[in-house]
Amino acid sequence: MAQIRAAEYWANKDTGRGGVRLYVYRKFAENLPKGAPVLFLVHGSSASGRSSFDLSVPGRSDYSLMDHFAGLGYDVWTMDHEGYGRSDRTDSNSDIASGAQDLAAAMAIVERETGQRAVFMYGGSSGALRASLYAQQNPGRVRRLMVSALVYTGEGSPTLAKRREKVEEYRASPRRKVDRAFIHSMFTRDKPGTSEMIAADALADAELPLGDSVPTGTYLDMCANLPVIDPLKISCPVCIIRGEYDGIAAEPDLLDFFGKLPSKDKQFVFVSGLAHAATLGINRHKFWHAMECFMRVPENRALAA
Repeated sequence: MAQIRAAEYWANKDTGRGGVRLYVYRKFAENLPKGAPVLFLVHGSSASGRSSFDLSVPGRSDYSLMDHFAGLGYDVWTMDHEGYGRSDRTDSNSDIASGAQDLAAAMAIVERETGQRAVFMYGGSSGALRASLYAQQNPGRVRRLMVSALVYTGEGSPTLAKRREKVEEYRASPRRKVDRAFIHSMFTRDKPGTSEMIAADALADAELPLGDSVPTGTYLDMCANLPVIDPLKISCPVCIIRGEYDGIAAEPDLLDFFGKLPSKDKQFVFVSGLAHAATLGINRHKFWHAMECFMRVPENRALAA
């Protein structure tokens, strides 16, 4: 297998209250051909991009989603949204709308470096909302969109029902505290046993040195402002991936969203044995397989007149 290389970049976002520097990260095989397909990964509410998608777990070599897809020939990118990880920390609560703006800034770097204007894009949880809003606002820039732990109206979500108990806290402050126990809860709250706790510890070890708080904007949006995306305005092919035990995404809500998507090139995939932290769960390879299959669907040929 070709050696996997890494590269770092900085995107600049003009917010009207000053520029914000955003960390952008890339992994690719050293023999990557020109014009290779680009996969952009969008992180969720509580951990940054590099920690989420290029996780180093002691004694294991099979947790990095970025390495996996780089080995398959994709040019794989992610970023830290405003207020997360290595990106600038500001007084913004980094809501879903802000996240879509972050992606627009990062995509300028991707296009400059790869020559690719349209990319495959995956987002999980609030990352699914960021990615979906970006696709909604930028037709033609996302070839195929993959989302997991998506919420549409939030109806029937036990996780959001519990989270709404703290909605006034999220309104009052642009940031919330995170610690090792909280990161552990990301892997256990839906169904203990669907993740290895060595991965939870590795994520905490990677993320906590970057800071002990994250923005509240995505939590507030999911608790009080849904829906924040309109399926009728997402024109690209979409794959919704639903972990069997994911408590944030109620099936009727997702199926309602799926039915409204205008493209007939769409899939709804159930993956057994996974919960909310799907890309880091013990059955993550089934999840990765679903992503790969959707990205490899042949493009439509023109219909005869």
